[in-house]
Amino acid sequence: MRNLVDNLLNCPPIWVVRIIAATILSFFSIYTAFWGVFPDMIQRSFHIGIILFLVYLSPLQKMSMTDLLKSLKTYLFIMLALLSLLVMFYHIIFFDAINDRWGELTSYEFYLGLAATFFLLDATRRTIGWPIAILAITFLLYALFGNYLPGEAGHRGDSLFRIMSHLYLGGSGIFGTPLGVTATFVILIVLFGAVLENSGAGKVLMNIANSMTGKSRGGPAKAAVVGSSLMGMISGTAVANVLTTGTISIPLMKRTGYRSETAGAIEAVASTGGQLMPPVMGAAAFLMSDMTGISYYEIARAALLPAILYYIVLFSVVHLEALKRNIPIIDTKDIPSIWKTLKSGGHLLLSLPVFIYMMFDGYSVMYASIWSLMMAVALSYLRRSSWLTPSKILRTIENGVDAVIPVATACACAGIIIGIITLTGLGLKFSSLVISLSGGNVFLALMLTMVASLILGMGLPTAAAYILVATLAAPALEQLGINQLAAHLFVFYSAMLSSITPPVALAAYAASGLANANPFRIAIVSCQFGIAAFIIPYFFAYNPVLIGIEASLQMILIAGFSAVFGSLSLAIAIQGWLFSKISFLERGMYLIVTFCLLSTSYLWGFAGVIGLILLVLFNLFRTKTIKSNIIN
Repeated sequence: MRNLVDNLLNCPPIWVVRIIAATILSFFSIYTAFWGVFPDMIQRSFHIGIILFLVYLSPLQKMSMTDLLKSLKTYLFIMLALLSLLVMFYHIIFFDAINDRWGELTSYEFYLGLAATFFLLDATRRTIGWPIAILAITFLLYALFGNYLPGEAGHRGDSLFRIMSHLYLGGSGIFGTPLGVTATFVILIVLFGAVLENSGAGKVLMNIANSMTGKSRGGPAKAAVVGSSLMGMISGTAVANVLTTGTISIPLMKRTGYRSETAGAIEAVASTGGQLMPPVMGAAAFLMSDMTGISYYEIARAALLPAILYYIVLFSVVHLEALKRNIPIIDTKDIPSIWKTLKSGGHLLLSLPVFIYMMFDGYSVMYASIWSLMMAVALSYLRRSSWLTPSKILRTIENGVDAVIPVATACACAGIIIGIITLTGLGLKFSSLVISLSGGNVFLALMLTMVASLILGMGLPTAAAYILVATLAAPALEQLGINQLAAHLFVFYSAMLSSITPPVALAAYAASGLANANPFRIAIVSCQFGIAAFIIPYFFAYNPVLIGIEASLQMILIAGFSAVFGSLSLAIAIQGWLFSKISFLERGMYLIVTFCLLSTSYLWGFAGVIGLILLVLFNLFRTKTIKSNIIN
């Protein structure tokens, strides 16, 4: 402890302040998880106030005291940090007075609302870039000047005073549901993931994945798929997952012969898909449950088969890539023993089944998260090598809160957009527009929704992207007869894909730094490797049996069996390789077989099975013939 105090005294002073603020936020969240949350406005104001305070101190955290005193930047950012904190804490200080007025905006609160909006937009720009900030500004301009727009796009127009009243004091603006989700359980889930990572559980998961796949061709890439899928469902964001598991997997893939772009793309796609994988699914499943009223259990159960198909395709594509590139099998001495790994670090993973059990047994997200978090901390002390020392605890808090910052700012900024949507009635107009442009055609409506999701989700964490797109697009799909859960899962898949789709592919950009490769090229390869996520949502939108809706066990098993083979066929079509290189025409035939196997018709499914068998036998025969001719 004395060493810790000495180290803190020798650290940059602003970094120490940030650590103290992050610790206060973490323990506030833990306290409310145990003893119950405060009223929504207080809970959310405290959360976003500390977040903004941390954002504005970030540029100063590595500066020494001497440099701080010399720089004008110091005084500017400290002023911004304190002002943003006070503007957001206003709701806490004057909570009773605001309630007594039923949220009626006063003249000075109007200026506070303007300041809060400015700070939030600026903080969002600083943490995740311009896209969502520009989008929020566009919506604000729409609210102000929408009366000048023609036709259905226009509205009556709203005064700036009314807009600020809605956004700053209303329950569907800055302090709406998206921020509420972040302020209650997302931060706990992220802290849980940070504890697992800093105690060594992340490394244990990667070692287990390596031991399972290391003896096969392309083992490191397959390990990245397995390990990233496991970590991705906890971390909450694709970027955080890439930066966690990618530091191990990407260099190992490159050493075994994978191109830099391919290694980065595999990690980006695997990390992004972790958010699809039950039982945790990052924060998205909980957001979806809150927005739809459907239980977490039903969402996780529905998402299981599509997630399995996603990883079957990715795993198969990775395997075929290894065969095509003749990637060697890594040396046995570099493959960790699964038994030694479990013996030395298996205890660190015991909190995961506890979390899963509690969630499926009906406990609240906060309750399950906090007990799993406490258990993960306690388990780390079972072995000396995994102890969370005081310095590791501070690092865990820092890593966890830093991972929450972009999610929180994005969700609060998304609250601005959602607030404008509810204020102007844009949601209904957007739904009408989608239905009108599609002419009532479900397929066209799905395509328009996916394109809109990719555009609106650019530069956003998946959770924030889902909230935004679900508010606008999901109602249109439901109006066209698509099941509510299927519609929201479709929107979620579409929003998630923005992480790997150019031009703003956050997961690909994160992987580019580790792979030392062009981020745009990584994004292009990522789209190829992750194509299953572009296709599978259409099938469960048309055929809800794939997500277990109104289906018997027999129907689910048949649909699952057919979908698995369809996924394998898709992987072959993507790679253009089976036993040897296949022609462009054959790739097209495999793609047709894929659509047959994923269709709702048993007849087409049977035809797809026959077609796949014939194609595989043909490729096998041709390859043997070619090899025989070469030998002769």
